[in-house]
Amino acid sequence: MWSKLCLITLLSLSGCDALKVYTIDLPQGNPITQADANKLKLGMSPAQVRYILGSPMVTDTFNANRWDYVYRLRAGTYAKAANINDINTPHLKLLFKEGKLSEITGIDTLPTQNPATILSKDTGLRAEPL
Repeated sequence: MWSKLCLITLLSLSGCDALKVYTIDLPQGNPITQADANKLKLGMSPAQVRYILGSPMVTDTFNANRWDYVYRLRAGTYAKAANINDINTPHLKLLFKEGKLSEITGIDTLPTQNPATILSKDTGLRAEPL
């Protein structure tokens, strides 16, 4: 008798949101726009670049003179409910030569608006930068 009651209860709960796992929005990297990247000038020092864009998401272990800026967002429960999908922006590649910025690749593929300003209930992850 109890097994039938448990089975009926589980089947009735499977159609509702009670058994779904909550996930948070997971932003990773630097949300950079074309306007941010256009502030860069060839000949800048790594400290100046870091001041404008922040620390790079990826530094090449074998080539310390290459910095890659990437932004990804894995949409959580509330973002998906608001029809916000995962975000993968193209990356910005910077090369330094003799301590100066010598090459910038990928500015034209960056978004024009900040991809981190999504409207989700998980606002705790979107604190203002220091």
